[in-house]
Amino acid sequence: MTTVFEDLAVWRDARQAQVRAGLTLGFVPTMGALHEGHHSLVRRSRQENDLTLVSIFVNPAQFDDPKDLARYPRTLDDDLAALQAGHTDFLLLPRADDLYLDGYRYRVTEVEGSRDLEGAHRPGHFDGVLTVVLKLLQLARADRAYFGEKDWQQLSLVRGMTNAFFLPTAIVGCPTIRESDGLALSSRNRHLSPGDRSRAPLFHQALVNAATAADAEHALRAAGFDVDYIEDRPGRRVGAIRLGGIRLIDNVALEG
Repeated sequence: MTTVFEDLAVWRDARQAQVRAGLTLGFVPTMGALHEGHHSLVRRSRQENDLTLVSIFVNPAQFDDPKDLARYPRTLDDDLAALQAGHTDFLLLPRADDLYLDGYRYRVTEVEGSRDLEGAHRPGHFDGVLTVVLKLLQLARADRAYFGEKDWQQLSLVRGMTNAFFLPTAIVGCPTIRESDGLALSSRNRHLSPGDRSRAPLFHQALVNAATAADAEHALRAAGFDVDYIEDRPGRRVGAIRLGGIRLIDNVALEG
């Protein structure tokens, strides 16, 4: 049975008791609408820790578009049932008023790696991400926290933040989970129309097969995709596209 915590003080007391007992904790922060990608993180945590905590919080501070926030899927009953079936120990359901007692006056701002790619297309996004992740890591007091590599820029920034602020939690990156046709799993996929869903795997194919980022972008535009960016970084090709107004991100490792 998954124990649900909504009161932050109650959770902190419970975690203190776990620490006294010498129990290690793995933490998987999510915004809900859980899919196999999330569950793979939970399984990894359960393999490597005595206990596992999942949080579900749709963080308003990281949405630059209020419409995007409003339509973000919220499936708490299904999420809880899946976590229970997966033998997750704890679920943390913080309220926005509790996480943002200050009204978001205090926030984390990174001034280099957050300004391009996603940061250039979603102003303020990474301030919201890093601020809420810092708060959640402080609350969880976990030994390890698990993040998917699909959000490559986010993972890099979270790692940098934990190092910069001497946080004791190890950040563990986990491989992107994909559909059989290559589409990276995402909570946003459920909003794709059937036609757009059938075309969406071309995104991953272009990232993998194109000789250059420019070639990948050209192929996607020719296929009718709206491309925010396709760029090559050391060891990684990253991209963001829109299909039918739904924004998808992905990345692949580069050889050599």
